Amino acid sequence: MSALGLFRTAVSLLPIGFGLVAFVRDGKIDPKTRVGKLYLATMLIGSVTAFGFIPDKGFTPGQVLTLTTLALLFAGIVAGRVEWRGGAYVQTVSLSTSFLLLMVFLTTETLTRLPVGHPVAAGPTDPALAPVRLVLLAAFVLGLGYQVFKLRAANRVVVEHQTVGA
Repeated sequence: MSALGLFRTAVSLLPIGFGLVAFVRDGKIDPKTRVGKLYLATMLIGSVTAFGFIPDKGFTPGQVLTLTTLALLFAGIVAGRVEWRGGAYVQTVSLSTSFLLLMVFLTTETLTRLPVGHPVAAGPTDPALAPVRLVLLAAFVLGLGYQVFKLRAANRVVVEHQTVGA
């Protein structure tokens, strides 16, 4: 593995931890918190370094995933800074989806390389990855549903407080 590959792998593992801490501690990835900022920074570094492989491998589906991830990170940051009711929802969906894509990439890379000499999957399109991706999708849907439920409950409290105070 090249120096860039090692660096990218090391940096790309960090947002997994930061994302998990954010979900457990705050119920979401919040760019206003320290752990949220660290998630965004390490995701950005990990994503941008993926383009360093284009000269060797060409433009691959991995770079499409990277561009999608960058767009989601951008949308999540911008939506959180805009004063509108839907901003929190866009931010939550965007950043949670970026975490899902990270987990899809992680599991694909891991299962196509391990165990060494006899990996679980032959490549990214191997049907052996389908159950893993279904579990990730189910966890994503449940987690995102919980986050949206919490946002709706918080918005309801704000609206009721504004109505009572008016």
